[in-house]
Amino acid sequence: MGKFTSLLIGLMLGGVQAAVAAEPVDPFWRNATVYFMLPDRFNNGDRSNDFPYGRKDDAAYLRGFEGGDLRGVIEKIEAGYFNDLGVDAIWMAPVIENIHGYNESDKRTYAFHGYWPKDWTAVDANFGTEAELAELIEVAHSQGIRVLLDVILNHTGPVTEQDSRWPSSWLRNSQQCDWSDYAGNVECAIHANLTDILTESEKDVELPPQLVAKWKKEGRLQQEQRELDAFFERTGYPRAPKYYLIKWLTDWVREYGVDGFRVDTVKHVEPQAWAILKNEADIALAEWKAENPKKKLDDRNFFMVGEVYHFGVNNFGPSVGRSYDYSDRKVDFYQYGFDSLINFDFAQVAGKPAEDIFSSYSSSLNSGELKGLGVLNYLGSHDDHHSFDRERQHTLSAASKLMLAPGAVQIYYGDELARPMIDDRAFGDASMRTNMNWDDLEKPETRALLAHWQKLGQFRRSHPAVGAGVHQKLEDKPYTFSRTLSGEQPVVVAMELSAGEKSVSVKGVFADGIELTDYYSGKRAKVEDGRVNFDTEGTLLLLSAKSQ
Repeated sequence: MGKFTSLLIGLMLGGVQAAVAAEPVDPFWRNATVYFMLPDRFNNGDRSNDFPYGRKDDAAYLRGFEGGDLRGVIEKIEAGYFNDLGVDAIWMAPVIENIHGYNESDKRTYAFHGYWPKDWTAVDANFGTEAELAELIEVAHSQGIRVLLDVILNHTGPVTEQDSRWPSSWLRNSQQCDWSDYAGNVECAIHANLTDILTESEKDVELPPQLVAKWKKEGRLQQEQRELDAFFERTGYPRAPKYYLIKWLTDWVREYGVDGFRVDTVKHVEPQAWAILKNEADIALAEWKAENPKKKLDDRNFFMVGEVYHFGVNNFGPSVGRSYDYSDRKVDFYQYGFDSLINFDFAQVAGKPAEDIFSSYSSSLNSGELKGLGVLNYLGSHDDHHSFDRERQHTLSAASKLMLAPGAVQIYYGDELARPMIDDRAFGDASMRTNMNWDDLEKPETRALLAHWQKLGQFRRSHPAVGAGVHQKLEDKPYTFSRTLSGEQPVVVAMELSAGEKSVSVKGVFADGIELTDYYSGKRAKVEDGRVNFDTEGTLLLLSAKSQ
């Protein structure tokens, strides 16, 4: 159980009395490049599953299913698209079965995004089949790529003509959140069109009748009931709502070797629930690895990254060091199972000079309050209307700042192709969820941008020091810095260069006589008098003594 061995017995009873101290996060995850996509908008690999469950092509613009699916993702993995980008892990928006109907609160909208759950034990037919999810994970693993599933514990999807309301014993019958304090974020409904799960309850509840009827129709009711009986007997948990969901979510880990979770709406659920989820996921992954020794990539523990909305580095928003401040209560989610938290600060500071970002982030992550912890930086996302450069005017420089920043990084699908993040025909956040612009690869400028991202990604993947190491500025002109990490190859990077001949300092990092490779151009040069000289067309030098 690793770090969770110190949890009190109260954990087993759903009543964690004290948080556990967060241990330093594996440098792999502190440097990881994570590719985040909405599968529906990424690539359509099977047009036969575009409108299952009686869903129709009658949604508001970009608020219905567009056809992307697991088969489309598998095709791109097999084609080497993610490996060419240097991707370490793929994070997909939820692929569990979502509500079949639509909701009209934000114009007619179907659950294309995956965040309106109906059945946590099934794959949504719009995305494919359970067998295809298993295939996707296996194919990704065969290329050294991890898979993170996006998970929801907070709510079910909206009630529609096709989708019944869950029993009152499962739901919070409380007013809508006002965001004013802890209770106003947690003990409330986060949205008028969602039904919040009663995650604070420790009382036994029966299975929702609609799930019983569904599983009976599908011929798997008895199997599901037997598995639930075994789970509750093993754990001793009460049959309260959150424990059912934790069982169902960790089954995907136990069955297929899912490497980690990205957790939705973290700050709207009691933190103790997340510690229990992480504990069960650790157990499930250890079991899968023991049963599949030839398929496992490594012996790392389960990884969990959380969306604590508005949490960020350098006391961004309501953040206080490593804690989130609800105004009347501070919670350190790192002490409740999270290895990493999404960093909402980066998109807001990405327009600043690189050195301002890099030096402050390195200080925070290596010697400050976030020392040894994980953060996931991003430029844009599916629900951050303040994403950086939605107009796509600074694509090259933004890519360089993100991919060379301390901390782990998230590529939001299409960042590498300048996929449009503004579509005036779309309502609300659908504007940031446009279809992947594969056709733009016919344009030379798009191919050049993709090549830029690929070089940065491959350099980062080959050098854990980039994201997990200590930053040190070496020169102002040209702007040059090093990253060093114990036990790993150091790197030197020079930015804002002119094409042609260039000379940069590597003094104190690489000794004279060492041959360095520029991962951006592929050229090599030896260190002389603490400097190295190159003649390249690029405006970056990505230097390492490690051969490319």
